[in-house]
Amino acid sequence: MELYYTFSVLIVLASLFAYLNLRFLKLPATIGIMIIAVLVSLGIRLVGDQFFPQTTKEFFELIQQFDFNEILMGAMLNFLLFAGALHVNIADLKDQKSSIATYATISVVLSAFIIAGLLFYVAPLFGIEIPFIFCLLFGTLISPTDPIVVLGILKQAKVPKHIETKITGESLFNDGVAVVMFAVVLKMATDASFEVTFASVSSLFLIEAGGGVILGTLLGFTASNVMKKIDDYKVSVLITLSIVMGGFLVAKQLHVSSPLAMVIAGLIIGNYGKTHSMNETTRDYLGKFWELIDEIMNAILFLFIGFELLLLPDLEEQLVLGFVAIFIVLFSRMMSILIPLKSILRRNTYTRGSLITMVWGGIRGGVSIALVLSMPNGEYKDTLLEITYIVVLFSIVVQGLTVGKVAKKVLKEE
Repeated sequence: MELYYTFSVLIVLASLFAYLNLRFLKLPATIGIMIIAVLVSLGIRLVGDQFFPQTTKEFFELIQQFDFNEILMGAMLNFLLFAGALHVNIADLKDQKSSIATYATISVVLSAFIIAGLLFYVAPLFGIEIPFIFCLLFGTLISPTDPIVVLGILKQAKVPKHIETKITGESLFNDGVAVVMFAVVLKMATDASFEVTFASVSSLFLIEAGGGVILGTLLGFTASNVMKKIDDYKVSVLITLSIVMGGFLVAKQLHVSSPLAMVIAGLIIGNYGKTHSMNETTRDYLGKFWELIDEIMNAILFLFIGFELLLLPDLEEQLVLGFVAIFIVLFSRMMSILIPLKSILRRNTYTRGSLITMVWGGIRGGVSIALVLSMPNGEYKDTLLEITYIVVLFSIVVQGLTVGKVAKKVLKEE
Protein backbone atom coordinates (compact mmCIF):
# COMPACT_ATOMS: atom_id res chain seq x y z
CA MET A 1 0.00 0.00 0.00
CA GLU A 2 2.95 2.34 0.68
CA LEU A 3 4.05 1.95 -2.93
CA TYR A 4 0.53 2.81 -4.13
CA TYR A 5 0.44 6.01 -2.04
CA THR A 6 3.89 7.06 -3.24
CA PHE A 7 3.06 6.38 -6.87
CA SER A 8 -0.19 8.34 -6.44
CA VAL A 9 1.74 11.37 -5.15
CA LEU A 10 4.11 11.19 -8.15
CA ILE A 11 1.25 10.98 -10.66
CA VAL A 12 -0.51 13.95 -9.02
CA LEU A 13 2.70 16.02 -9.07
CA ALA A 14 3.51 15.02 -12.66
CA SER A 15 0.03 16.00 -13.87
CA LEU A 16 0.15 19.28 -11.91
CA PHE A 17 3.58 20.20 -13.29
CA ALA A 18 2.51 19.18 -16.82
CA TYR A 19 -0.50 21.51 -16.51
CA LEU A 20 1.64 24.40 -15.19
CA ASN A 21 4.11 23.91 -18.03
CA LEU A 22 1.39 23.80 -20.68
CA ARG A 23 -0.39 26.79 -19.17
CA PHE A 24 2.57 29.07 -18.43
CA LEU A 25 6.04 27.85 -19.51
CA LYS A 26 4.93 26.29 -22.81
CA LEU A 27 8.14 24.24 -23.05
CA PRO A 28 8.43 20.65 -24.34
CA ALA A 29 6.50 18.62 -21.73
CA THR A 30 9.39 16.59 -20.31
CA ILE A 31 11.76 19.56 -19.99
CA GLY A 32 9.03 21.77 -18.50
CA ILE A 33 8.16 19.16 -15.86
CA MET A 34 11.84 18.75 -14.94
CA ILE A 35 12.46 22.50 -14.67
CA ILE A 36 9.45 22.94 -12.35
CA ALA A 37 10.66 19.97 -10.23
CA VAL A 38 14.16 21.52 -10.04
CA LEU A 39 12.69 24.88 -8.96
CA VAL A 40 10.54 23.17 -6.32
CA SER A 41 13.61 21.24 -5.11
CA LEU A 42 15.63 24.45 -4.86
CA GLY A 43 12.77 26.09 -2.95
CA ILE A 44 12.63 23.16 -0.51
CA ARG A 45 16.41 23.24 0.01
CA LEU A 46 16.49 27.02 0.55
CA VAL A 47 13.37 27.71 2.65
CA GLY A 48 11.66 24.38 3.33
CA ASP A 49 13.39 23.59 6.63
CA GLN A 50 12.76 27.09 7.92
CA PHE A 51 9.06 27.48 7.10
CA PHE A 52 7.71 23.93 6.56
CA PRO A 53 10.01 21.60 8.54
CA GLN A 54 7.59 18.68 8.90
CA THR A 55 6.40 18.74 5.26
CA THR A 56 10.00 19.05 4.06
CA LYS A 57 11.08 16.09 6.19
CA GLU A 58 8.24 13.90 4.88
CA PHE A 59 8.97 14.86 1.27
CA PHE A 60 12.67 14.08 1.72
CA GLU A 61 11.76 10.65 3.09
CA LEU A 62 9.42 10.05 0.15
CA ILE A 63 12.18 10.77 -2.39
CA GLN A 64 14.85 8.86 -0.48
CA GLN A 65 12.84 5.63 -0.39
CA PHE A 66 12.99 5.37 -4.19
CA ASP A 67 15.84 3.42 -5.72
CA PHE A 68 16.24 5.56 -8.85
CA ASN A 69 18.68 3.10 -10.43
CA GLU A 70 16.33 0.14 -9.96
CA ILE A 71 13.23 2.07 -11.05
CA LEU A 72 14.83 3.46 -14.22
CA MET A 73 17.25 0.72 -15.28
CA GLY A 74 15.09 -2.13 -14.02
CA ALA A 75 11.61 -1.07 -15.12
CA MET A 76 10.95 2.27 -16.79
CA LEU A 77 13.81 2.07 -19.30
CA ASN A 78 12.36 -1.11 -20.82
CA PHE A 79 8.94 0.50 -21.39
CA LEU A 80 10.45 3.71 -22.76
CA LEU A 81 12.90 1.98 -25.12
CA PHE A 82 10.22 -0.37 -26.46
CA ALA A 83 7.81 2.54 -26.97
CA GLY A 84 10.49 4.59 -28.71
CA ALA A 85 11.72 1.76 -30.95
CA LEU A 86 8.14 0.90 -31.91
CA HIS A 87 7.91 4.17 -33.88
CA VAL A 88 11.36 4.06 -35.52
CA ASN A 89 11.52 3.14 -39.21
CA ILE A 90 14.06 0.33 -39.52
CA ALA A 91 14.76 1.28 -43.15
CA ASP A 92 16.12 4.65 -41.97
CA LEU A 93 18.47 2.86 -39.55
CA LYS A 94 19.72 0.55 -42.31
CA ASP A 95 20.66 3.55 -44.44
CA GLN A 96 22.93 4.79 -41.64
CA LYS A 97 23.95 1.40 -40.20
CA SER A 98 27.74 1.84 -40.42
CA SER A 99 27.63 5.29 -38.76
CA ILE A 100 25.22 4.13 -36.05
CA ALA A 101 27.27 0.98 -35.29
CA THR A 102 30.47 3.02 -35.04
CA TYR A 103 29.02 5.79 -32.87
CA ALA A 104 27.25 3.32 -30.57
CA THR A 105 30.43 1.31 -29.88
CA ILE A 106 33.83 2.81 -30.74
CA SER A 107 32.76 6.41 -30.10
CA VAL A 108 31.43 5.54 -26.63
CA VAL A 109 34.75 3.95 -25.65
CA LEU A 110 36.75 6.84 -27.14
CA SER A 111 34.62 9.43 -25.39
CA ALA A 112 34.98 7.66 -22.01
CA PHE A 113 38.78 7.70 -22.18
CA ILE A 114 39.02 11.29 -23.45
CA ILE A 115 36.74 12.50 -20.64
CA ALA A 116 38.72 10.47 -18.07
CA GLY A 117 42.06 11.89 -19.21
CA LEU A 118 40.89 15.51 -19.27
CA LEU A 119 39.08 15.29 -15.91
CA PHE A 120 42.10 13.62 -14.27
CA TYR A 121 44.36 16.54 -15.21
CA VAL A 122 41.82 19.37 -14.87
CA ALA A 123 40.22 18.49 -11.47
CA PRO A 124 43.43 19.17 -9.43
CA LEU A 125 43.43 22.75 -10.79
CA PHE A 126 40.29 23.28 -8.66
CA GLY A 127 41.73 21.53 -5.61
CA ILE A 128 39.98 18.22 -6.24
CA GLU A 129 41.98 15.01 -6.64
CA ILE A 130 40.13 12.18 -8.39
CA PRO A 131 41.98 8.91 -9.16
CA PHE A 132 42.09 8.01 -12.86
CA ILE A 133 39.94 4.90 -12.39
CA PHE A 134 37.10 7.06 -10.98
CA CYS A 135 37.59 9.61 -13.78
CA LEU A 136 37.18 6.68 -16.20
CA LEU A 137 34.07 5.61 -14.29
CA PHE A 138 32.62 9.10 -14.85
CA GLY A 139 33.59 8.86 -18.52
CA THR A 140 31.74 5.57 -18.99
CA LEU A 141 28.52 6.74 -17.35
CA ILE A 142 28.36 10.18 -19.02
CA SER A 143 29.43 9.14 -22.55
CA PRO A 144 26.25 7.41 -23.79
CA THR A 145 23.56 9.69 -25.17
CA ASP A 146 20.30 9.03 -23.38
CA PRO A 147 17.75 7.27 -25.65
CA ILE A 148 14.77 8.46 -23.62
CA VAL A 149 15.73 12.13 -23.73
CA VAL A 150 16.96 12.02 -27.32
CA LEU A 151 13.80 10.33 -28.66
CA GLY A 152 11.56 12.73 -26.76
CA ILE A 153 13.35 15.94 -27.75
CA LEU A 154 14.31 15.22 -31.36
CA LYS A 155 10.66 14.52 -32.22
CA GLN A 156 9.95 18.20 -31.58
CA ALA A 157 13.28 19.76 -32.60
CA LYS A 158 12.87 19.44 -36.41
CA VAL A 159 16.45 18.30 -36.95
CA PRO A 160 17.25 17.11 -40.52
CA LYS A 161 16.20 13.49 -41.01
CA HIS A 162 19.63 11.96 -41.71
CA ILE A 163 21.13 13.57 -38.59
CA GLU A 164 18.11 12.67 -36.45
CA THR A 165 18.43 9.04 -37.58
CA LYS A 166 22.13 8.91 -36.63
CA ILE A 167 21.57 10.39 -33.16
CA THR A 168 18.44 8.30 -32.52
CA GLY A 169 20.04 5.05 -33.69
CA GLU A 170 23.19 5.71 -31.69
CA SER A 171 21.21 6.44 -28.52
CA LEU A 172 19.10 3.29 -28.89
CA PHE A 173 22.11 0.98 -29.10
CA ASN A 174 24.91 2.62 -27.09
CA ASP A 175 23.49 1.63 -23.70
CA GLY A 176 24.69 -1.97 -24.12
CA VAL A 177 28.32 -0.89 -24.58
CA ALA A 178 28.17 1.79 -21.87
CA VAL A 179 26.62 -0.47 -19.22
CA VAL A 180 29.20 -3.23 -19.85
CA MET A 181 32.05 -0.67 -19.71
CA PHE A 182 30.64 0.81 -16.52
CA ALA A 183 30.32 -2.63 -14.91
CA VAL A 184 33.94 -3.53 -15.78
CA VAL A 185 35.41 -0.20 -14.59
CA LEU A 186 33.30 -0.26 -11.40
CA LYS A 187 34.59 -3.78 -10.70
CA MET A 188 38.16 -2.54 -11.22
CA ALA A 189 37.57 0.42 -8.91
CA THR A 190 35.95 -1.51 -6.07
CA ASP A 191 37.40 -5.06 -6.33
CA ALA A 192 41.20 -5.31 -6.09
CA SER A 193 41.12 -9.02 -6.96
CA PHE A 194 39.38 -8.47 -10.32
CA GLU A 195 41.68 -9.05 -13.29
CA VAL A 196 40.79 -7.29 -16.52
CA THR A 197 41.67 -9.24 -19.63
CA PHE A 198 40.56 -8.93 -23.23
CA ALA A 199 38.85 -12.32 -22.91
CA SER A 200 36.89 -11.39 -19.74
CA VAL A 201 35.70 -8.06 -21.15
CA SER A 202 34.85 -9.56 -24.55
CA SER A 203 32.87 -12.43 -23.05
CA LEU A 204 30.98 -10.07 -20.75
CA PHE A 205 30.11 -7.83 -23.70
CA LEU A 206 29.09 -10.75 -25.94
CA ILE A 207 26.86 -12.27 -23.28
CA GLU A 208 25.22 -8.96 -22.31
CA ALA A 209 24.89 -7.31 -25.72
CA GLY A 210 24.73 -10.37 -28.01
CA GLY A 211 22.33 -12.15 -25.68
CA GLY A 212 20.10 -9.07 -25.55
CA VAL A 213 19.95 -8.85 -29.35
CA ILE A 214 19.11 -12.57 -29.70
CA LEU A 215 16.43 -12.40 -26.99
CA GLY A 216 14.89 -9.26 -28.52
CA THR A 217 14.79 -10.91 -31.96
CA LEU A 218 13.03 -13.99 -30.56
CA LEU A 219 10.54 -11.88 -28.61
CA GLY A 220 9.81 -9.58 -31.55
CA PHE A 221 9.18 -12.28 -34.14
CA THR A 222 7.28 -14.52 -31.68
CA ALA A 223 4.92 -11.68 -30.72
CA SER A 224 4.44 -10.66 -34.38
CA ASN A 225 3.57 -14.22 -35.44
CA VAL A 226 1.20 -14.71 -32.50
CA MET A 227 -0.62 -11.44 -33.30
CA LYS A 228 -0.87 -12.51 -36.93
CA LYS A 229 -3.21 -15.35 -35.92
CA ILE A 230 -5.71 -13.09 -34.12
CA ASP A 231 -7.67 -9.99 -35.05
CA ASP A 232 -8.16 -8.20 -31.75
CA TYR A 233 -6.42 -4.97 -30.79
CA LYS A 234 -7.01 -5.51 -27.04
CA VAL A 235 -5.17 -8.84 -27.03
CA SER A 236 -2.42 -7.40 -29.23
CA VAL A 237 -1.82 -4.61 -26.72
CA LEU A 238 -1.65 -7.19 -23.91
CA ILE A 239 0.87 -9.22 -25.90
CA THR A 240 3.17 -6.22 -26.31
CA LEU A 241 2.88 -5.49 -22.58
CA SER A 242 3.85 -9.09 -21.80
CA ILE A 243 6.84 -8.79 -24.16
CA VAL A 244 8.18 -5.81 -22.18
CA MET A 245 7.42 -7.08 -18.68
CA GLY A 246 8.05 -10.77 -19.25
CA GLY A 247 11.03 -10.05 -21.50
CA PHE A 248 12.68 -8.08 -18.70
CA LEU A 249 12.29 -11.01 -16.30
CA VAL A 250 13.80 -13.41 -18.83
CA ALA A 251 16.69 -11.03 -19.59
CA LYS A 252 17.42 -10.64 -15.88
CA GLN A 253 17.39 -14.40 -15.37
CA LEU A 254 19.74 -14.96 -18.34
CA HIS A 255 21.98 -11.98 -17.39
CA VAL A 256 21.63 -10.36 -20.80
CA SER A 257 20.89 -6.74 -21.71
CA SER A 258 17.17 -6.05 -21.31
CA PRO A 259 17.46 -2.53 -22.88
CA LEU A 260 18.92 -4.00 -26.09
CA ALA A 261 16.28 -6.76 -26.06
CA MET A 262 13.50 -4.15 -25.82
CA VAL A 263 14.97 -2.04 -28.63
CA ILE A 264 15.22 -5.02 -30.99
CA ALA A 265 11.75 -6.33 -30.05
CA GLY A 266 10.24 -2.85 -30.51
CA LEU A 267 11.89 -2.40 -33.92
CA ILE A 268 10.66 -5.78 -35.15
CA ILE A 269 7.07 -5.36 -33.90
CA GLY A 270 6.98 -1.74 -35.07
CA ASN A 271 8.11 -2.65 -38.59
CA TYR A 272 7.62 -6.34 -39.45
CA GLY A 273 4.72 -6.80 -37.01
CA LYS A 274 2.80 -3.70 -38.10
CA THR A 275 3.19 -4.63 -41.77
CA HIS A 276 2.43 -8.37 -41.62
CA SER A 277 0.49 -9.00 -38.40
CA MET A 278 -1.91 -6.11 -37.77
CA ASN A 279 -4.90 -4.52 -39.39
CA GLU A 280 -5.35 -0.74 -39.47
CA THR A 281 -7.39 -0.66 -36.23
CA THR A 282 -4.80 -2.64 -34.27
CA ARG A 283 -1.96 -0.48 -35.60
CA ASP A 284 -3.84 2.67 -34.57
CA TYR A 285 -4.69 1.46 -31.05
CA LEU A 286 -1.25 -0.03 -30.45
CA GLY A 287 0.46 3.20 -31.54
CA LYS A 288 -1.76 5.38 -29.35
CA PHE A 289 -1.45 3.06 -26.33
CA TRP A 290 2.36 3.08 -26.40
CA GLU A 291 2.45 6.80 -27.12
CA LEU A 292 0.43 7.34 -23.94
CA ILE A 293 2.68 4.98 -21.95
CA ASP A 294 5.68 6.89 -23.30
CA GLU A 295 4.23 10.26 -22.20
CA ILE A 296 3.30 9.04 -18.68
CA MET A 297 6.65 7.32 -18.07
CA ASN A 298 8.58 10.33 -19.39
CA ALA A 299 6.62 12.67 -17.12
CA ILE A 300 7.45 10.55 -14.05
CA LEU A 301 11.09 10.10 -15.11
CA PHE A 302 11.76 13.82 -15.59
CA LEU A 303 9.96 14.53 -12.33
CA PHE A 304 12.42 12.12 -10.70
CA ILE A 305 15.41 13.81 -12.33
CA GLY A 306 14.25 17.20 -11.03
CA PHE A 307 13.73 15.90 -7.50
CA GLU A 308 17.09 14.09 -7.45
CA LEU A 309 18.48 17.54 -6.65
CA LEU A 310 17.21 16.98 -3.10
CA LEU A 311 19.54 14.00 -2.68
CA LEU A 312 22.74 15.84 -3.57
CA PRO A 313 24.72 16.47 -0.37
CA ASP A 314 26.40 19.75 -1.39
CA LEU A 315 25.88 20.86 -4.98
CA GLU A 316 27.64 24.20 -4.48
CA GLU A 317 30.95 22.52 -3.61
CA GLN A 318 31.38 20.99 -7.08
CA LEU A 319 29.64 23.75 -9.06
CA VAL A 320 32.77 25.04 -10.83
CA LEU A 321 34.10 21.56 -11.64
CA GLY A 322 30.61 20.63 -12.87
CA PHE A 323 30.60 23.55 -15.33
CA VAL A 324 34.09 22.62 -16.51
CA ALA A 325 32.88 19.03 -16.96
CA ILE A 326 30.19 20.32 -19.35
CA PHE A 327 32.89 21.59 -21.73
CA ILE A 328 34.95 18.41 -21.27
CA VAL A 329 31.94 16.26 -22.21
CA LEU A 330 31.09 18.40 -25.25
CA PHE A 331 34.72 18.38 -26.47
CA SER A 332 34.93 14.61 -25.98
CA ARG A 333 31.68 14.18 -27.89
CA MET A 334 33.14 16.13 -30.81
CA MET A 335 36.39 14.14 -30.84
CA SER A 336 34.57 10.80 -30.52
CA ILE A 337 32.64 11.66 -33.70
CA LEU A 338 35.54 13.20 -35.65
CA ILE A 339 38.16 10.49 -35.02
CA PRO A 340 36.04 7.54 -36.30
CA LEU A 341 34.67 9.72 -39.09
CA LYS A 342 38.13 10.40 -40.49
CA SER A 343 39.75 7.04 -39.71
CA ILE A 344 37.17 4.22 -39.73
CA LEU A 345 34.24 5.55 -41.73
CA ARG A 346 36.59 7.56 -44.00
CA ARG A 347 33.88 9.99 -44.99
CA ASN A 348 34.08 13.68 -45.71
CA THR A 349 30.34 14.05 -46.19
CA TYR A 350 29.89 15.73 -42.80
CA THR A 351 29.70 19.48 -43.09
CA ARG A 352 30.61 21.78 -40.21
CA GLY A 353 26.91 22.28 -39.50
CA SER A 354 26.20 18.54 -39.40
CA LEU A 355 29.06 18.00 -36.94
CA ILE A 356 27.87 20.81 -34.64
CA THR A 357 24.33 19.38 -34.71
CA MET A 358 25.60 15.87 -33.89
CA VAL A 359 27.66 17.20 -30.97
CA TRP A 360 24.90 19.44 -29.59
CA GLY A 361 22.27 16.73 -30.10
CA GLY A 362 24.15 14.19 -27.99
CA ILE A 363 22.00 14.77 -24.90
CA ARG A 364 22.66 13.04 -21.57
CA GLY A 365 19.87 12.13 -19.16
CA GLY A 366 18.50 9.80 -16.52
CA VAL A 367 20.62 6.79 -17.51
CA SER A 368 23.80 8.64 -16.42
CA ILE A 369 22.24 9.58 -13.07
CA ALA A 370 20.98 6.02 -12.54
CA LEU A 371 24.46 4.59 -13.19
CA VAL A 372 26.25 6.96 -10.80
CA LEU A 373 23.63 6.27 -8.11
CA SER A 374 24.29 2.53 -8.50
CA MET A 375 27.87 3.01 -7.24
CA PRO A 376 28.50 1.76 -3.71
CA ASN A 377 28.96 4.51 -1.12
CA GLY A 378 32.54 5.70 -1.07
CA GLU A 379 34.92 8.63 -1.06
CA TYR A 380 34.26 9.77 -4.64
CA LYS A 381 30.60 8.89 -5.17
CA ASP A 382 29.21 12.27 -4.03
CA THR A 383 31.69 14.18 -6.20
CA LEU A 384 30.80 12.16 -9.31
CA LEU A 385 27.07 12.39 -8.51
CA GLU A 386 27.21 16.18 -8.26
CA ILE A 387 29.15 16.79 -11.49
CA THR A 388 27.00 14.22 -13.31
CA TYR A 389 23.84 16.04 -12.21
CA ILE A 390 25.21 19.41 -13.40
CA VAL A 391 26.17 17.97 -16.82
CA VAL A 392 22.78 16.23 -17.21
CA LEU A 393 20.85 19.33 -16.15
CA PHE A 394 22.72 21.47 -18.67
CA SER A 395 22.36 18.84 -21.37
CA ILE A 396 18.59 18.45 -21.01
CA VAL A 397 17.68 22.09 -20.44
CA VAL A 398 20.18 24.03 -22.57
CA GLN A 399 20.99 21.53 -25.32
CA GLY A 400 17.48 20.07 -25.34
CA LEU A 401 15.77 23.45 -25.74
CA THR A 402 18.18 24.79 -28.36
CA VAL A 403 19.16 21.79 -30.53
CA GLY A 404 16.48 22.59 -33.11
CA LYS A 405 17.50 26.27 -33.32
CA VAL A 406 21.21 25.41 -33.44
CA ALA A 407 20.62 22.90 -36.27
CA LYS A 408 18.53 25.41 -38.21
CA LYS A 409 21.16 28.14 -37.85
CA VAL A 410 24.34 26.16 -38.61
CA LEU A 411 22.81 24.16 -41.45
CA LYS A 412 21.27 27.28 -43.02
CA GLU A 413 24.67 28.94 -43.18
CA GLU A 414 26.04 26.19 -45.44
